[in-house]
Amino acid sequence: MRPSRSVPLAAATLVAAALVRPASAQAGAADGSHCARLDRVHVPGAAFQQRACLPDLTTTGLVGTPYTDLADQAGLTAKATRTPSGVAGVQIDGYFPDSSHFNTTHGWQHDAQFVIRMPDHWNGGLVVTGAPGTRKQYATDTAISDQVLAEGYAYAATDKGNGGADFYRDGARPGDAIAEWNTRTTQLTRAARRVVAQRYGHAPRRTYMTGISNGGYLTRWQLENHPELYDGGVDWEGALWTADGPSLLTSLPTAVGRTLGWADDEDMYAAGFARGSEFLWPYHEKAYWGVTQKIYRAEFDPAYDPGCPGPSAGSTPEQILSPCARDAAYDYASRPASVHRAVARVSLTGRIGRPLIALHGDLDSLLPKAADSDVYARMIDASGRGPLHRYYTIQGGTHVDGLYDTYPDRLRPILPCYRSAFDALVSWVQQGVRPPADHTVARPADGDVVDSCRLSERADPAQ
Repeated sequence: MRPSRSVPLAAATLVAAALVRPASAQAGAADGSHCARLDRVHVPGAAFQQRACLPDLTTTGLVGTPYTDLADQAGLTAKATRTPSGVAGVQIDGYFPDSSHFNTTHGWQHDAQFVIRMPDHWNGGLVVTGAPGTRKQYATDTAISDQVLAEGYAYAATDKGNGGADFYRDGARPGDAIAEWNTRTTQLTRAARRVVAQRYGHAPRRTYMTGISNGGYLTRWQLENHPELYDGGVDWEGALWTADGPSLLTSLPTAVGRTLGWADDEDMYAAGFARGSEFLWPYHEKAYWGVTQKIYRAEFDPAYDPGCPGPSAGSTPEQILSPCARDAAYDYASRPASVHRAVARVSLTGRIGRPLIALHGDLDSLLPKAADSDVYARMIDASGRGPLHRYYTIQGGTHVDGLYDTYPDRLRPILPCYRSAFDALVSWVQQGVRPPADHTVARPADGDVVDSCRLSERADPAQ
């Protein structure tokens, strides 16, 4: 979520930030060698695209240029996170045909925007992701793009086709907006594979799907529905949607009820929120729970309270972040069958077709793991796909790593564990090295937790 001095950290996901455009952005490496034949590279199906050869595709090199957006990344990583730099290559920005206009990046006023990055020194692989939360295509540049580019992968990210706090206004019927997230990810994956083949002379030998939060949901969905496109994936606290629950719509009403004084701590524990996470609740009360419940409920069940959020989630940060009072009493189980059918359109089944490594923080206070990844792990096992899945609970992890800077004595960033998980996935897929069995990854009492994580480090069950 994008921080600002006047609103909580999470509010940044909901308030558009202008992309800074310098008078002259760097547009090529010193020798220009990697710009050769750039005009031959085209994104199939794109309505608009622009290409640039750049001396550094990482966030460090792109600061102050139109090729990234620091505001859209804010809060996802700890401030002291070390990231690589100096990866020369080609970047393509553009958009696919779309009728919605929530994404104002580049002044295009057009959704279905994407970014594709291809390093000069390619390892033969491609990594695809979708924006977390209600963010846009540059949101995971620091968290994901920088590292995979440094390892030689091509990278592609989509804004999912709609975003911002008013994303629920997209589409003609309930569920359309989120259903588009899945089709846009599939669309970009197919297009990026062809672009990579144009650039390097052959299709990627390996394609990996990954993402944070809603991007984790996309990873799950893609490996269930389009395993032919991918070799594996890493799911970082993905959202869970199931037709009969659990989902955000079954846990967040209790959190909204607590905000409004209608629920107590015991109700929160019953809804799946972890004991020990209470110190994070005041922040989530102000920045996450109200807005998240109301906009996702509006997406699937607009008839419940048509006046809130109405045609817009709000015009000020306070209005956007505030809950709808009736959401405290929202009971998904009793809602009409049409609502359940809308959720069913985007629901997960657990029937993954490729290896998947999942990570979830035990202190996640937006998507509590007891009502999310724990459930999804059981769904995978029930579908007979357990051998394709590894699930690691990150002790001290929460939904956004930026909160570590506020609570360094209680939290740990998940990013270094994510990087270890990605490496473990590659070893699993390409070398047949099976990752460790499911367990809780311990938060070390001392040492570097910002840039180091050993997946083999197990927490004491008594903790």
